[in-house]
Amino acid sequence: MTTVKFVHLTDTHMNAPGKDGLLAKFQLADKVAQVFRYIEETKIAPAFVLITGDLTHEGDAEDYAYIRQVLDEGSRLIGAPVHVVLGNHDHRGPFREGYLGEQPSEEPYYYSHTIDGLRLIGLNSQVPGDHNGTVDETQMAWLKQELSTAAPNGTVVALHHPMLGIGGMLGDHILTNRREIGEALAGTDVVGVFAGHVHSDNVGSYLGVVNVAAAGTAFIGKADAEENFRMIDACSFNVVSVTPGEGVSVQTLSLPTSGTEYFRFPMKALAAQH
Repeated sequence: MTTVKFVHLTDTHMNAPGKDGLLAKFQLADKVAQVFRYIEETKIAPAFVLITGDLTHEGDAEDYAYIRQVLDEGSRLIGAPVHVVLGNHDHRGPFREGYLGEQPSEEPYYYSHTIDGLRLIGLNSQVPGDHNGTVDETQMAWLKQELSTAAPNGTVVALHHPMLGIGGMLGDHILTNRREIGEALAGTDVVGVFAGHVHSDNVGSYLGVVNVAAAGTAFIGKADAEENFRMIDACSFNVVSVTPGEGVSVQTLSLPTSGTEYFRFPMKALAAQH
């Protein structure tokens, strides 16, 4: 029986040094580099690292090229590949140009990789220009075909928008077609779904499948008594272990930060943050 371990990061919101923008001045890429150093120093030894979207905060091709540099350096440090999916703050054209080194394109970015017998399926739930998430019909058809054959150690699915209903969060923070996706996953070898977007740690099940929505490395989100959304300096990630025939365990680790408030704004304005 082989246990496959991976690290789940999300919502890194990185920008290249010297860029302008809402979060650029906080140098959030430094937190990601710190996470990789921690992984190496503590000998976590994951099979891979997964980042579930919002790689940047409204970034361009230069930002994505810088992010690729940061993640490649981290990958070399820990000796494991890094796989990413896109979030609502990401942009497909600049991502393909700066991160993948391809011609700009608005085509969704999705894939399937098998690592140590564990299949990782990455989906593009991002809807360009919108805050909500949807897995389009083309991806749904591909997903069903992919899952028609089981992987040796099971499958995990990665996407940005959670399938879980998160208490206190607006309805557009989850997938608009989560029922359809959940029914496609039910009865297959999928052992877990991993997401971000909500900047809080949430673990539950949806139609019998473990679902994890993580807080991320950039900040956590908290609501106050006046119904404001507060963005608080924080940095956390998950260590996930998948043991075939037994199940999934998720350990959340937090690194030291100042705990100061970055920004606050009314909860009703969350959707406008797209």
